[in-house]
Amino acid sequence: MSRHIGPRNKLARQIGEDLSLKSNALKVGKRINIRPGQHGAKRRRKLSDFGIQLREKQKIRYIYGITEKQLRKLYQQATASQLATGSTLISLLERRLDNVVFRLGWAPTRAAARQLVGHYHVLLNGKRHNISSYQVQTNDTFVLGAKATKIPAIKDMLESEATQPEWLEKKQIAAKVTRLPVRTDVIEPVEEQLVVEYYSR
Repeated sequence: MSRHIGPRNKLARQIGEDLSLKSNALKVGKRINIRPGQHGAKRRRKLSDFGIQLREKQKIRYIYGITEKQLRKLYQQATASQLATGSTLISLLERRLDNVVFRLGWAPTRAAARQLVGHYHVLLNGKRHNISSYQVQTNDTFVLGAKATKIPAIKDMLESEATQPEWLEKKQIAAKVTRLPVRTDVIEPVEEQLVVEYYSR
């Protein structure tokens, strides 16, 4: 199965952190420290080194909404780079088209951004595009379709003043990639080195 269709709050509770999978942070925060399942309220056991690496890998998967196969492919692509593997991996994840739409503040979550892309609501370089895993390049341009601006949730996002990364330039429903993202552009508390250690075992 290419995507998770169950309760997203369970994924956040499994990790023990708010992963921005839901737009209502207050609702997530109420039970974030209770693990899902019958014995979730019991005391957590201490994780092994492997367990810590696995949890961090799963956290990155859940945040960006990708499968194990996709993450492993990006890791292999990152190891082929001459730059640091961890930083390159995060950069590749940030360059996904669905993540860019989310970063621009056009959608409340990455799942919503993926749906916008999948339904051809985002024009890439003036052409209809529906591949959410597309790796954006410098000088790529994006335009949000007219139909998407009429969706209530998207309309509310456009009216709010969401902060945007320095590597993206936005003017209402149009945007452009001014440079490729680097590790310091990512605000989520992820430890990519643990993921590198997990895959390099």
